[in-house]
Amino acid sequence: MKAMVIRFRHPVPYSQASRLQDALGAARIAGDIPDTILLLEHPPVVTLGRRKRDNHLHIRPEVLAERGIEFAVSSRGGDVTYHGPGQIVLYPILQLSPRVSGSHGYLWQLEEVALRSARAFGVEAFRRPNLSGAWTTRGKLAAIGFRIKRWVTSHGMSFNVSPDLTGFSVMAPCGLAGEPVTSLNEMLGPDCPSLPDAVDVLAVEAARTFGIEPRSTWADAYEGPPRIGELLASHTSLPA
Repeated sequence: MKAMVIRFRHPVPYSQASRLQDALGAARIAGDIPDTILLLEHPPVVTLGRRKRDNHLHIRPEVLAERGIEFAVSSRGGDVTYHGPGQIVLYPILQLSPRVSGSHGYLWQLEEVALRSARAFGVEAFRRPNLSGAWTTRGKLAAIGFRIKRWVTSHGMSFNVSPDLTGFSVMAPCGLAGEPVTSLNEMLGPDCPSLPDAVDVLAVEAARTFGIEPRSTWADAYEGPPRIGELLASHTSLPA
């Protein structure tokens, strides 16, 4: 069965996306659905990894709320990060075995999706020793934090197309003090791709990197296995 690639036209609240991933992950573990990739944006939100380390967060959660920024603790690995409109988040729900060799192989694949996507738009991105993500000479372009449960993945990678980078100023992103964050918009200016174009490239590169045959659909006009449609309807509030 083809892997489902599901795109969302409007930002999805982080809490809804987390519940949806949990439900999809359980269904994938049970063998009820094929591999599934979500491509979406979030309204402004600051998230902590599952270890709840908040020492790299510069502002109290109640101050974030006053600024219209949600605060959430995630089940993913990694440290503190920011999500917001203009940033594309890639959430693969994949059965890893035997496609990759453990978490290190999967991390490499997520980085590879980001690197290939950046290069498709003329941005040279690269890995850095002992630091996850995709990096450029201007700073970090893509951040990674994921979870593996019974060899099924959730969470994944965020890729900065044209977000408001001031959202990252409330923290040391990923716990890396002094490391700048960048975006395609900051690096390319008027040549920055539109969000739909960037989603297209990320979807293609994800399919190539993960070795899957994709079937693409919009969340609000879903066409695919009924069980996924049921989970979309029960765990998200999609605009009409």
